[in-house]
Amino acid sequence: MKKSLITLVLAFAVAGMAQTAQPPAAPQGGQQGAPAQKKEIKDPAEYNAYMGAIQAPDPNTKATNLEAFVNQYPNSVMKEDALELLMRTYQQLNNIPKTMEAANRVLQANPNNVTALALLSYLHRLMAQNGQDTQNNMAQARQFGEKGLAALPNYPKPENMSDLDFAKLKDSLAGIFNASVGLACYTTKDFPCAQKSLQDAVNATPNDFSIVYPMALAYLDAPQPDWMHGLWYVARAAGVAPTPQAKQQVSEYGRRKYIKFHGGDDGWPDVLSAAAASPVPPANWTIKPAPTPAEQAEIMMKSKPVAQMSFDEIQFILTSGNQQVADQLWQQIKDKPLAMVGNVVTATATELSIAGSYDDINAQPPKPDITLTMAGPIPAARIPKPGQQLAFQGKPASFTPNPFMVTMEDGSLVVQKGSAAAETPKKKPATTHKAPVRKKK
Repeated sequence: MKKSLITLVLAFAVAGMAQTAQPPAAPQGGQQGAPAQKKEIKDPAEYNAYMGAIQAPDPNTKATNLEAFVNQYPNSVMKEDALELLMRTYQQLNNIPKTMEAANRVLQANPNNVTALALLSYLHRLMAQNGQDTQNNMAQARQFGEKGLAALPNYPKPENMSDLDFAKLKDSLAGIFNASVGLACYTTKDFPCAQKSLQDAVNATPNDFSIVYPMALAYLDAPQPDWMHGLWYVARAAGVAPTPQAKQQVSEYGRRKYIKFHGGDDGWPDVLSAAAASPVPPANWTIKPAPTPAEQAEIMMKSKPVAQMSFDEIQFILTSGNQQVADQLWQQIKDKPLAMVGNVVTATATELSIAGSYDDINAQPPKPDITLTMAGPIPAARIPKPGQQLAFQGKPASFTPNPFMVTMEDGSLVVQKGSAAAETPKKKPATTHKAPVRKKK
């Protein structure tokens, strides 16, 4: 992590180094006429102390000499320059606490120093993302980010820097500031702010996983998700993830979100490949949304016999909102014996409440979706216990869609073959509905 920090910060710090380390005008025995913007040290001793500090080849020596210069000449015309170089020197030494301390001293000399604002914004964000006093550090990152964005239009171009390089430098700085603002907005669930600021940051740094992934979340977690941007950038985040484990986890998270929107994972590998090859989606890029519940219910009825449907599928169709299809299915199962498997929620000798669908079985606590009235009392020794998986048979008599509940009559227990308590039903049920064994999407 520290290596990436050095790489990132030096990218813009070195660009301004020539200006900061530029020697001031030497004392000229009282001569005037230097350009107004040119800083000049008139005291020879001060000039020599400054030059000795900035020209020290060893970073540790340079830091020591710069500290001594600032302490000895607290009102020097070169104070801000010396503090900025001190900040960069500590950063070069990978001394993060001293870097931040020096950056704050720079801002005391000049509250609009863009380099110091960028360093502090980035470092506070990094600490927040690493779980260090997250709330406070993220708030600090946002504060320095907003100040940096306000100061950036007035940032003077360093000497000897081309207009093109200066434009690139300002874009990089804006990316740092926007990343801090965007992440802070995301943590407070200000999704419009998070989306805008993080998008600007990603446009500047499209391969930075630490901002690409949060931006995808900002699109997907919003109350009204932006599916097109969110799914593209979560696939992009998987492509730029720093480790194979992170890549797998983010890809699987994206796949599940893709299924939620599209209705299946067909096409997801293509999205991953396209996003890995390009930082932005192609023009008019889109994903076909999943059919509505009513449309899915109609497809299920046309593609699968009712006798082969699981209880989950029966529940889905009856609650889909497609009344025509629900009526069609109900007519095929009403008053007909069905054998099923579910988990007991409550039990008496004459009535059982049972969780039959996957979601209701796995709810905490389990939710009954079947009320089974027995054809005759269950012997006391055989009354099932709550939580027990049970095979049973009954005839659907009625149902309510919300909350979903099927009432079944003429119930009986279907005991597995070979059991000492086995009883053979008088007639073999026409349909067997087992709770599906599958992972919850």
